[in-house]
Amino acid sequence: MTCHSTDSTETAENERRSESESRVVDTDRNRIAAAMKDLKKTGWYWGTLTANEAKEILQDAAEGTFLLRDSSQRDYLFTISAMTSAGPTNLRIEYKEGKFKLDSVVLVKPKLKQFDSVVHLVEHYVLLSRTSCKGSGGEPPGPSLAPPNGAVQLLLTTPVYAAMPSLQHLCRISINKVTRRVQDLPLPNRLKDYLTDYAYHV
Repeated sequence: MTCHSTDSTETAENERRSESESRVVDTDRNRIAAAMKDLKKTGWYWGTLTANEAKEILQDAAEGTFLLRDSSQRDYLFTISAMTSAGPTNLRIEYKEGKFKLDSVVLVKPKLKQFDSVVHLVEHYVLLSRTSCKGSGGEPPGPSLAPPNGAVQLLLTTPVYAAMPSLQHLCRISINKVTRRVQDLPLPNRLKDYLTDYAYHV
């Protein structure tokens, strides 16, 4: 008959729990670091911009113009500031369990899509908004873009750049809009690597 002390059992459980929590923290840290790396390439990530500064930048912009900045609220990492028909507004981005999604009312939250990166999230809603604006009979805007209570519709169509992006970057976006099969293009490997390093449409 083997007898284990309660202390040793609790210690083993605590060590396992600590290892598991450490893995989660490392995963979160890596996911957020990767998100930041992509964001810094976009040109429309403004960093520590305040809500008032974002409002001033968007004040005379067309509806659908947007930028992304750090959130001023401690529970959130990022905020999208966008121009609506009623003026500038802010929409926070939530990070939970390794995924990014738009913050919204509790009833809508389960319907909102989740993404591995912030740029992918923004790209998704930009494509939805542009399809909606064209009226091409494509997929309708998601619940966060067209509130059910008749409130102002949020469109994301045109990013505001913090600094003018390079011609190479703009070309990369244009090529990625046309094809997802960059590896099949008759280009040098170094150029393919550059194209796939930022494989987004916005």
